[in-house]
Amino acid sequence: MEPLTAIVPSAVRTILQKGPMSPGKLRLAWRVAVGSAMDRATTVKLIDNATVEVTAEDLAWRREVKRSQAMILSRLQDLVGATSLTKIKIIARAAKA
Repeated sequence: MEPLTAIVPSAVRTILQKGPMSPGKLRLAWRVAVGSAMDRATTVKLIDNATVEVTAEDLAWRREVKRSQAMILSRLQDLVGATSLTKIKIIARAAKA
């Protein structure tokens, strides 16, 4: 019998790799790839059908996403398929008026 911790990532990967990319699929993959703290501090959207645009809550989170960008992209590609996502673009959150 395999432990649940070994089965869940494989099941999530199988589900995410089926069908076309969608905003919901991207948000789920992002949450799994980066963890709950970074997920709460960022928002993501798909642009150009293969680029993940990441808006970070503040400068510290932008730095952390930038520092971890290669690892995050690798994790996302592992979850949704290597050709589905090819780039991460980090942008600043617009200042509130």
